[in-house]
This record gives sequence, C-alpha cells and structure tokens, in this order.
Amino acid sequence: MIYQSNPKANYISHKTEIDRAIKQVLESGWYILGNEVLSFEQEFAQNMDIAHAVGVASGTDALELALRTCGIGQGDFVVTVSHTAVATAAAIARTGAKPLFVDIEPNTFTMAPQFLKELLRTWKYKKPKAVIPVHLYGQAANMPEILDISHQYNLFVIEDCAQAHGATCHGRKVGTWGDLACFSFYPTKNLGALGDGGIVTTNDKKLAEKLMWLREYGWRERYISDITGGINSRLDELQAAILRVKLPHLNTENELRRQIAKVYNNILSQNECIILPKITNGNQSVYHQYVIQVKERDALRSYLKDQSIGTSIHYPKPIHQQDAFSDKHLCPLPLLSTEKVVSHILSLPIYPELEISKCEKVAQQILKYLK
Repeated sequence: MIYQSNPKANYISHKTEIDRAIKQVLESGWYILGNEVLSFEQEFAQNMDIAHAVGVASGTDALELALRTCGIGQGDFVVTVSHTAVATAAAIARTGAKPLFVDIEPNTFTMAPQFLKELLRTWKYKKPKAVIPVHLYGQAANMPEILDISHQYNLFVIEDCAQAHGATCHGRKVGTWGDLACFSFYPTKNLGALGDGGIVTTNDKKLAEKLMWLREYGWRERYISDITGGINSRLDELQAAILRVKLPHLNTENELRRQIAKVYNNILSQNECIILPKITNGNQSVYHQYVIQVKERDALRSYLKDQSIGTSIHYPKPIHQQDAFSDKHLCPLPLLSTEKVVSHILSLPIYPELEISKCEKVAQQILKYLK
C-alpha cells in the first residue's frame, strides 16, 4: 500500500532520538510548561526568523488565542477563506466572532486579494477586525497585497500557517508577515508531533505576553487571573521534546517533499488534462500536500485505490456549504473558484520518506487511467 501520508514513517526515521527524548521527560517528573517547552519555543522562533513563539495545545487553539489576543470576540467579524480546514472558521466561532468568506485564486488555492479588497469596500455592517489568510497545502498566500489592503482598513492580520512550516513568500518565511501567526503540530504536518500541539508567533512583545497569559486562564502569576478570555491550552513537555528532535530536520524533509513534487510535475505534465499545483513566482512551497485537479477525480481515486494507492481530498466541502457555517450573510460575494475546484481536487501521496520509485508508480498509474 502506498499511503497518502504516513506519520509513523517519520517517527521511525527519528526513533532513537525521539525515544531518548521521551524517556528523559518521563524521568524528569516535569510534564507541563517546563524547560522542553521553553527551549522549543526559543528554537522554533529562531528557525522561523521571528522574535517570539508561544506553545499551545493545538493549531485550532493557536488561532483562537491569537484572535483573543487581538481583542476579537462576540459580535465581531473576521475575513478568511472557505476552502481550508474547518478549524480556521471554528476558531473564529469559538471567540464569539463570525467568519466572512472570500474567494481563492483558482491555481494557488489561497486568498484572492482582489476579493478581499472588494468585500471590505462593499461591506455595510460592522467593520471586520481581522483577516486570516491561509497558507494552504504548503503554498504561501499573497501576503504583500493582503497586508497592504488590510492595513488600509486597520485590520489585524493573523496568518494560518498550519500547513506551511518553512514556506516562503518573496524570500520571507510565512509566519513573519502578520501581527500574529499560527502553526499546528498535528502528526501529519511537515513538523508533526506524536499527538496534538500548536504555536503562535509574533514580533510584538506585548502580544506575546498576552498570549502567555491567555493560554493559562489569564494568569500573570499562578492561580491569579488578571484578564478574561483565558483558556487551558498548554503544549506539554513530551510533545515539545519530540518536536525539538524533529525541528532540525525540517528543512531537509521539506526539500525531500519538493523533490517528490518535482517527480510528479515531470511525469504528470505529459497529460494536459491534469492541472498541476502552481507556485507563485518568488515563493517556495513546502508541499504539505501535492494537489492536482482532474475532471474525473472520483473515478480516478477509485482506480488508484484498486491499485493500493491512497489519496485524499483536502477538502471535500467548502466551509460555507457546511451546516455549521451555511448562513448566507457570511458570503457577501460569490465564491466561484472555491465552489469550482472542490469537485476536481485530489491529494496525492507525499511525505519525506516516500520512495521516488513509488512516487513514479503513482504518477504512471494516473497517466495510464487518464489515457
């Protein structure tokens, strides 16, 4: 079987170091917000070229806490995209705010600046407080234009980097553009834990301090809550220790993903019916997913399954078409590209340990079927 993703393979490749790190934490007797978390926060911030990093329990919590840090809550609006993991919108809803959805670029799958601008220009109700661009599939959103538009309306910019650890936009890493940025360490991510975890990054010291209070009940000192809106969201020592082992390998493993993507590009470009991932000039993707577009998606996926090739659909239904977020007022503008791509997208197997020969087999089977 060729898996679409395989977090166990990544554990096996670092097994000796990870097992040693886990043993050290277990024997230390300190399991929450200790030296492993503090060291990982510092190392992650350095790796991402950012001043501050605050570890939390999940990527969803990271988004929620970033929003709360910006003072966003009941009755507020936050602009984002509908073609993303539902966690992006769920985090907004958890603060009491509502998402406003804008369309995506059809080839990069990221927020289309022109529609962000149009929404902000025509929206007649309470002004949104923030924008969350999503760096989807490892590809950076158009941050220069999104920042320019957002700043014209005095909006916070919170980057959703859950799928883009190490990706760059115009040579600058994602996670360093906005006021805050949020990362997930779900096991299948480019930098994945062996459980859940997340982190929020920022260059603003005051925002970082507020984040640290909010992740633990609003405490400035233990058991004393000075601010409201705090929750219990702490990255534990075991996951931090595991992530410290994996972090030094992130750049190498991202490069392995790019090599796999290059193989797919070279082979699949032989069939013009396949729309390949488009990387914007000046950007570098980390290929969290390798997503093609084909009209016969479902039939092709069934065929590949019969050949013991696993695929996925990220994501099968746009958020604005899901019952929890189906309020038509959340979509002030048509989402034509979002609704068009959803029936054509297919995520092919990609992870650092995937053998090139298996990657070639996947591509050749796709060509064989489409022929």
